[in-house]
Amino acid sequence: MTSLDQTSSIANIALSKYSEQVKPSNFLSLSLSFRIEGQIRVLFEQRNWEKAYDKHDNIFRLTIEVEVKSGRKAITSLKFVRKAVLFWTRSPKIPHRIWTMIVKDDESFYPSTVDEAKSLLFDIEKIIEINISNLKPGKHTLKAEIRASWGKHLFSNPTKIHARSDEIQIFKEL
Repeated sequence: MTSLDQTSSIANIALSKYSEQVKPSNFLSLSLSFRIEGQIRVLFEQRNWEKAYDKHDNIFRLTIEVEVKSGRKAITSLKFVRKAVLFWTRSPKIPHRIWTMIVKDDESFYPSTVDEAKSLLFDIEKIIEINISNLKPGKHTLKAEIRASWGKHLFSNPTKIHARSDEIQIFKEL
């Protein structure tokens, strides 16, 4: 295994809206996507899964919190979890003894490659529905603040990372 001291980060953040103007009674739909990159992504690989599984370290839990703000005021926040569960497999399709299942949005996925497992766990795409009734009519600047964290594992130290999206403009009609 390599050093656990190198950093991870949130990258490729994209916050976008589906329409320019928002009517007073509507909800606003935003699309948020980003990737977790760096050392955790490098270390999340099959040889480390084997070592972790042998030491009974068989669940990796990634907690993500997103807060959408208009200026300094929080409009909405959401928290979700992704998990990687390591298990003993006898599948003839997988040439390894230990493999992973990714739990994403309460659905289980069985990736066929390590890269697919990394993508399912660390590449995030979310649709955020915002009730904009608390916003006054006019122009607003929105941004997303993102925090991600995971605990100590055989291949990682406990880590908390954060980032902020670029700002987008919306206009709420009267």
